[in-house]
Amino acid sequence: MSAENNLVLAVPKGRILDQLRPLMDKAGIHPEPAFDDPKARQLQFGTNVPGLSIVRVRSFDVATFVAFGAAHMGVAGNDVLMEFDYPEIYAPVDLNIGHCRISVAEPTALSQEDDPRQWSHVRVATKYPEVTRKHFAARGVQAECIKLNGAMELAPKMGLCRRIVDLVSTGTTLKENGLVEIEEIAQITSRLIVNRTALKTQPDEIGGWIEKFQEVVNAG
Repeated sequence: MSAENNLVLAVPKGRILDQLRPLMDKAGIHPEPAFDDPKARQLQFGTNVPGLSIVRVRSFDVATFVAFGAAHMGVAGNDVLMEFDYPEIYAPVDLNIGHCRISVAEPTALSQEDDPRQWSHVRVATKYPEVTRKHFAARGVQAECIKLNGAMELAPKMGLCRRIVDLVSTGTTLKENGLVEIEEIAQITSRLIVNRTALKTQPDEIGGWIEKFQEVVNAG
């Protein structure tokens, strides 16, 4: 593989990466030792595969790296794909990891008297303003979104808004902060994503990785 054809795989930091590592191994991608060293500060890593390197970035940034061609492939949750809706991204493989959901939540006390069917306007704190607006617009509700990148559960408690839209896995964090799910927007899993232009220009290399990851998923 020539230097200009080197492939870059963007992977997300955190919980998803822990679930992704066994799939990478089964697909035959073994990063250099520093990749698994929590003390390492580098962000790009070599692998055992000639011409394939890995960058480790925030989950939301994976889609941006792939959409703009800085990375040829990546792993991102469909929450991120729904929020950005980049036409440059193709998501051929559901990796069946990172299971969670995007949900609407509100204080438990409010939920006992609230009827979401009566809403015409709602103010929501969320990391997903586009997903949130589209969801509510589909049923004629105007959503005013306050963009937060974390600590969403604090927003109702601090009087910022009464409701949030956030990723929910077990629901424990919501419960501990006096919140309850009242509506599910979407089920989420992580996907192998590729840059459409890169797939056209390097169909054999990238197509090969798509097949390998699909085989790994199919093998369970």
